[in-house]
Amino acid sequence: MSGGRVELGLGAGWYEQEHTAYGIPFPKEKFARLEEQLAIVTGLWKTPVGETFSHDGAHYQLTDSPALPKPAQDRVPVLIGGHGPTRTPRLAARFADEFNMPFASVEDSERQFGRVRSAAEEAGRKGDDLVYSNALIACVGKDDAEVARRAAAIGREVPELKENGLTGSPAEVVEKIGRYAEAGASRIYLQIMDLDDLDHLELISSQVQSQLG
Repeated sequence: MSGGRVELGLGAGWYEQEHTAYGIPFPKEKFARLEEQLAIVTGLWKTPVGETFSHDGAHYQLTDSPALPKPAQDRVPVLIGGHGPTRTPRLAARFADEFNMPFASVEDSERQFGRVRSAAEEAGRKGDDLVYSNALIACVGKDDAEVARRAAAIGREVPELKENGLTGSPAEVVEKIGRYAEAGASRIYLQIMDLDDLDHLELISSQVQSQLG
């Protein structure tokens, strides 16, 4: 339907309450399951038409799958993210086209990007083979009062939002994005909590996005 404008983000699951609310199991071995899921999905995509794919794992078994249908694009970009210092970088190095650091400080992001780069090089890839990105909550205002009002509307405190998000005046947010870029990020995903505040989106578009190259 999208003509190939598809990317796959896959994670192990972290918020047990969400699983409980929708009846989705939250197994202890979820990280091992994720590794097999990534191997299966990417293996199916890589299998040439006319050939079959098999996987004999601890959690999943596929035998002679025709690996159909194929995606529209030659390769579906795979996004992996997380804070884990060891297994997450290793999985990203093996499977990911993009690594995302969610809701973290500039300093923590820089450390994790470095771990992923090192893991990629150990796996025989170049560190720059991956796109590095951040997901950050946005709370932007023309002045301090507007920032405080928007923070209150989503039940958050301004100091906390400034620590691990994009919060403040447009100039402050542009400067903060620059710091994430210096840490290695080339893409930023904005989490907008108050979807009814269209003026917020207009402010970000006209006074933040317009200043970014």
